[in-house]
Amino acid sequence: MTEIGFYHLTRTPLERALPRLLEKVAGSGRRAVVLTGSEERAEALNALLWTYDPDSFLPHGTARDGRAGEQPIWLTDSDENPNGATVLVLIDGMVSARLADYERCLDLFDGNDPEAVAAARERWRGAKQAGHALTYWQQTEQGGWQARA
Repeated sequence: MTEIGFYHLTRTPLERALPRLLEKVAGSGRRAVVLTGSEERAEALNALLWTYDPDSFLPHGTARDGRAGEQPIWLTDSDENPNGATVLVLIDGMVSARLADYERCLDLFDGNDPEAVAAARERWRGAKQAGHALTYWQQTEQGGWQARA
């Protein structure tokens, strides 16, 4: 079963938290797919990952860039794994029918949006019923992450 971590964004927006989490994934030598709610969102994140920190570089791409198999981080609005990723990152409330293709899944949701929190709770229940190993992570005041029960 896939290990799914639910990341409750309370202190920083997705646009600041996602690059840091992807740095950890890339730093571990793993590949990732980021499943977004739209092609426009994937392209906006593509631009963000080029500019979020002038001292960092995260190799990534989208369908517009092509060469999916060569991209360590693939941003997409399709439920696909064209780069052989072992980590799936879900944003915008997305779900995947391909969870079993991944060792780990990060489900990021906006803790300041009651609808996003309610939807994340539903995804948690579904993942638990499916037998996945679940963890819950909440942002700390310092901007890091702390596992919660």
